[in-house]
Amino acid sequence: MDEKRTDETAEASDDLLLVEDLALSVEEAIAAQDEASARLVDEEEFKALVNEALEGVGGRFLFKMKLEQDDETCHVAAGVVGNGENSQFLLLTLPETGGKLKVETATASKNPIARITEAYAGVMEAFKAAA
Repeated sequence: MDEKRTDETAEASDDLLLVEDLALSVEEAIAAQDEASARLVDEEEFKALVNEALEGVGGRFLFKMKLEQDDETCHVAAGVVGNGENSQFLLLTLPETGGKLKVETATASKNPIARITEAYAGVMEAFKAAA
């Protein structure tokens, strides 16, 4: 039983470190775009930043969209790190006006978009297998 808890604690710590690493990668990419804070972040710029950060931690981009949340327009992207049972689904959110990127696991997120990330990845895998 103690070994199982230790394994679960280690996995949770690894997940947290992965999310922190990804957040740092994306924040560094955003910082490199210093003029971004003075203008709106467009969808393609957001996608490029997210792709760069996900690739930096061995992840894959799933999808992006623009949403109105709490009277603010935000870019939202989903990504996945790992494969199969070891997959970790992530949700990345950035206000259109720039600012701090929010990176969280889909399982911990309160954002309703988080609930579709795993299903979306499954659909894409099915399309790939059928092709």
